[in-house]
Parts: sequence; structure tokens; C-alpha cells
Amino acid sequence: MKTNPGNFFEDFRLGQDIVHATPRTVTAGDVALYTALYGPRFALQSSDDFARALGLPAAPVDDLLAFHVVFGKTVPDISLNAVANLGYADVRWLKSVYPGDTLATRSTVIGLRENANRKSGIVYVRSTGTNQRGETVLDYVRWVMVRKAREAAPTPETVVPDLPERVAPDRLVVPAGLAFAGYDYELAGQPHGWDDYEVAEKIDHVDGMTIEEAEHMLATRLYQNTAKVHFNQLQQGASPLGRRLIYGGHVISLARALTFNGLANAVSVLAINGGRHVNPTLAGHTIHAWSEVVEKAELPGRSDAGALRLRTIATKDQPCAAFPDRDAAGKYPDSVVLDLDYWVLMPRR
Repeated sequence: MKTNPGNFFEDFRLGQDIVHATPRTVTAGDVALYTALYGPRFALQSSDDFARALGLPAAPVDDLLAFHVVFGKTVPDISLNAVANLGYADVRWLKSVYPGDTLATRSTVIGLRENANRKSGIVYVRSTGTNQRGETVLDYVRWVMVRKAREAAPTPETVVPDLPERVAPDRLVVPAGLAFAGYDYELAGQPHGWDDYEVAEKIDHVDGMTIEEAEHMLATRLYQNTAKVHFNQLQQGASPLGRRLIYGGHVISLARALTFNGLANAVSVLAINGGRHVNPTLAGHTIHAWSEVVEKAELPGRSDAGALRLRTIATKDQPCAAFPDRDAAGKYPDSVVLDLDYWVLMPRR
């Protein structure tokens, strides 16, 4: 058999090391297409001149574009037969990516848990993305629900990894060479720096963006993400939703782009502490977002920048003026599709 049906839950083993195929060279075309899909306006990733004024050689690739490329490499081996991607933890960007860099990924299985119905299970993996020099650019954990091929297939003992609640500020990595002495708030789009935000402050990002069927298909192909739930309507037509699911990373990128209105000087994403796709998203849904400042952290040896810990909630077909959120029992309304806890880098005056 020369074709590959992908791994099912019973095919995974604790400690299994997987080298993923097809290294990917990121080009200026990828950057332009990413901008067309999501409309991010953060100045550092938009302008070579702006980036050079802050000490970088050029505008780096959007942090989430780098994430999607690294993530996409894992899909044929980890989540081709996924029911859904469930969450992320301990995600750290360790080195900037520029057009011309080639990214490759490998993963280690760090946890397995069969579901009670024996039709699927949860696979936990730590994945690492490296560039052409072997330097690690991204390291993260995710967990995904994967179908079983045979309900009666034996499965290994349950192991659920112990993951940190958050990435500690002393583990955050500021891009090498980046300095904010020459930061131009006017060109960046808003006057608010790290010092202007308060813990527990909530920001309604106001704008909404509708997901088109063609856009999410194009985006998922851009990252070479081959998960059937995003592409195969013949298969998904028999699912409870009856339609293809939107790739969760697509929603993350939309939410990040929407946060520009209120957080324009959150120049880069340093880490993701945790993230959950709490309800499915389909084409035709309009995404809105709001954010809460969870924590502020000074960075060792830096007086020109600080880290802001944010919790961004994305909704479908519901504006966020009322800040929709989970209730006292932890249940989310059906309109909430994403709950993302992450650190961003922001200049200080």
C-alpha cells in the first residue's frame, strides 16, 4: 500500500518521535496572502522601514503565520483523522522568522487518553519548529481528538501531561535586536503603550469579520494543513454539523487581527499560555473579539518594553460590547468560539 490513511488514535504510542515531511520556505507571497486573508495591521510586521528603525533587519513574518506553517507540517501525522483540535499550552516563539527562512517540524507524543465511547481519543504532542540553521523558532504543546479506526483496538494506559498554567515571564523571548527607543506611536496607529493598560481592563475590539468558505479553504491550503474536517464535505456531510469545520488557527488569526483596534502596539505575540476552541465555527459566521488584561510583567533588563498577558475571547455572530464569557459554572455560551490566553510584547515610554 503506497497511500497513507493517516494515524488513528490506536496508532500512537507514548514517547513516539515523529519527523514531519515537507519543509516549507516562507516567501513574501505567503506574507501578502496572509495579509489578504486576515488584514493584520501591526506596523512591525507590515513595514521593513518601521522594523529597521527598531533594530531588526526587515519586517518579520507575522508570528501566527510562522505558527500555522509549523503546525501545518504536523497535520498529516497527528490530526489527519481528527474530530477536532482542542487546545494549546506552553507555546513560545523563540526566534523571528523572515521571508526566505525554511521551516521544518518534529513532534513527540507526550500524552494519550481514550474517550469513554471508545470511538476516539485525545493525543497530546509537543511540536518544535526549526529554521534552515537548525535554530528553534517555535515550541508548543497541543491536544487533539483523533478517531479510532477500530473501536475494539487496544489502547495504551492513560497519560495526561502536567502542563504549566502560564509561560513564566522569565521564559519569554524578545526578538533579538529589537529595541523601542525609536518607536513611532503615530505610525503604529495608536498612542497607548504598556504603561497605559491596567489589569482587569476589558477592551471591546468593535469590528467584525465574516468568514467566507473560499477564504478558510485557501488559508488551510496555504499552511499545507490536510485535515479532512476542513476539506472533505463528502465526509463532513455525514457529521452532526453536516459541514466542514473552520480551522481553529484561522479563528485565532482573525481574532488577533481584530485586536489591533485597541491593542495596536501589541507588536508581537511572545507566547500562548493556553487556548481552547470551545464551539465550532463554520463559513458564514462573523467573528468579533474582546480582550481582558490578565497580567502585566516587566522584562528582565528591559526598560523600553513590557509584556502584557491578555485573554482574548472570539465570538460568532455576536458583537462583544457586553463581553460574552463563560458563566460561574465555566460553561460558555454557544456564541463563544475561542478563549485564548497569551503574552504580547508592548513598548514602554
